Amino acid sequence: MKPEKILVRATNWVGDVVMSMPAVTAIRKNFPGSHITVLVKPPMHELFVGNPAVNEIIVFDRKGEYRGPAGIARLARELRRRRFDRAILLQNAFEAALITFLANIPVRMGYNTDGRGILLNMGVKVSEETRRKHQVFYYLDMLDALGIKAGYSAPKLYVGKPESEWAAGLLKSHGITSRDLIAGINPGAQYGVAKRWHPERFGQVADSLAKKDGAKVIIFGGHGDIATAGAVQASMKGQALNLAGKTTIRELMALIKNCRLFITNDTGPMHIAAALGVPTLAVFGSTDHIATAPHGNGHKVVREPVNCSPCLKRTCPDKSYICMERVTAASVIRAAREMLGDRVG
Repeated sequence: MKPEKILVRATNWVGDVVMSMPAVTAIRKNFPGSHITVLVKPPMHELFVGNPAVNEIIVFDRKGEYRGPAGIARLARELRRRRFDRAILLQNAFEAALITFLANIPVRMGYNTDGRGILLNMGVKVSEETRRKHQVFYYLDMLDALGIKAGYSAPKLYVGKPESEWAAGLLKSHGITSRDLIAGINPGAQYGVAKRWHPERFGQVADSLAKKDGAKVIIFGGHGDIATAGAVQASMKGQALNLAGKTTIRELMALIKNCRLFITNDTGPMHIAAALGVPTLAVFGSTDHIATAPHGNGHKVVREPVNCSPCLKRTCPDKSYICMERVTAASVIRAAREMLGDRVG
């Protein structure tokens, strides 16, 4: 196949980006000699650094130089000058199709979502079969439907030497080495409180691992998770290194890679951990574990089936949060011990 200049519009959320990585890999396999450019918003661009499937990253900063309608027009002009042959839209929004249309990219491919079908000359519908699968296949099935043989590969992220050395230095400064059993705790979730298990129960799990196996506990989270992470730390009897709100995505990746076990809600860092090959234990309540569980082998989901789950709501309609309430600390501790095997007694 003749080499092309291909623009891939990436998705906008950490978990979605990670789950779309197999599609990016498939695009590279189908267009081995082509120049593949990813268009992505910050800070999601950090997830693509070091990915061998990608030649170039364009950071689409809607709060900076591409702000407002004038910014969109500016971006379209810049893309037009680059003379892309093809645009593959992993993001579903109308805006993604509009930008590539204004950029005069001759082949515009993606799902016919958000009323944008008129702007795509190669659009496909989302099948009911695809809707019942894990979200990794949402993107792969789109490529297949568009005539791009997707195949399958697991989501994968790449941590570079600078981040690895930074992480090792930070951990060492807190008395943590590569010989330690490091347990990551990720108690936040950006989508809403319905996705968040109780902070004090995360604390109970962390205390159990620290006491019974000498685990060194690190609490992770973004800026929006600082209060929740603080509540976990305050509930603990033992010590924990609280890094919520203190890391970039690249730094977060490097630190998570050092974990022996990552215990989390259904959220972006959960997918990062799984893509880095870290055994991931996820607590699910309001969201669909079939669609968004940590993908790959060696991971585990803890949930308690209730009639109203998955509701996919940000907050519980009756305020009971019964799906999370029924998940006990004991059940998560038991699952953690199964994953760690004999190292936890």
